Amino acid sequence: MQYTNLYNGDLMPSIGLGTWKSSQQTVTDAVNHALQTGYQHIDCAPIYMNEKNVGHALEASLQKKVIRRDALWVTSKLWNSFHAPENVAKALKETLHYLRLDYLDAYLIHWPVATKFSCHYRHAQSSSDYIPLADLPLEDTWQAMIECQKAGLTRHIGVSNFSINKITQLINNTGISPSINQVECHPYLNQNPLRQFCQQQQIALTAYAPLGSADRPQIFKAADEPSLLEHPKILEIATQHQATAAQVLIQWSLAKGNVVIPKSTHPERIEQNLAAAAMTLSSDTILQIDQLNIDYRFIKGDFFTINGSPYTVESLWC
Repeated sequence: MQYTNLYNGDLMPSIGLGTWKSSQQTVTDAVNHALQTGYQHIDCAPIYMNEKNVGHALEASLQKKVIRRDALWVTSKLWNSFHAPENVAKALKETLHYLRLDYLDAYLIHWPVATKFSCHYRHAQSSSDYIPLADLPLEDTWQAMIECQKAGLTRHIGVSNFSINKITQLINNTGISPSINQVECHPYLNQNPLRQFCQQQQIALTAYAPLGSADRPQIFKAADEPSLLEHPKILEIATQHQATAAQVLIQWSLAKGNVVIPKSTHPERIEQNLAAAAMTLSSDTILQIDQLNIDYRFIKGDFFTINGSPYTVESLWC
């Protein structure tokens, strides 16, 4: 297993199993198989609506001593409707209950978007469900996250889908930097400026949708979006290395210094994704893949921009 050093010397497993889009029926088996295969890192979130099922797998694997708790890394996230400071610890404790854990290894603010508590674990249905960040600043939520860390509910705190400006805002207003920033990252969106900033600030960058998230719901897809797994250059490199396209994409991300969390519920692909760590790509090959960047987001965030919303795609990523 490869590891990423965090600011305090803690080691975060560099390949994890993503659980977004994994059904309640399949995710338990997927997590069980991943841990038996050698994974040590499971990435979760309550909005995925499967944390209870993930928890069954974690509990069984720990009881059977498939993995020790101190070798296991579990990340979860604070959903948008729990940004009010008084709700942050409540949400974290609920996640711990479902995951059957005493603490998390990392707890992240899922999006720089706030909605009313009444939304609970769902997306906003109307503009009145949203709370502008001017009324509920991110630094207020972050301060509550800091208190959760102090209370021992999570070892590390971080963010997800945060820009350089938004991270800088948190640091300037609280003096505490995130340990992790989880963002979409792949050869079409290489995130080089953000990665360089995170490296300077000793913030680990976790890459989600590293394979292009082709299995996400159709409603979130563009009609003409490009395919990563079918790009001729990726397929050519995969053939040269007797590897899968997914393995090439995962190894590229690792070579860039990212933590990477590909999702799968298929045992063979779960094993193949972990085996990508054993690949080696030459610096020339990495450069060839770097040149595929077109700053293309598969997850644009436009689902937060319904009519009357205080959030726009531009403000989300600035």
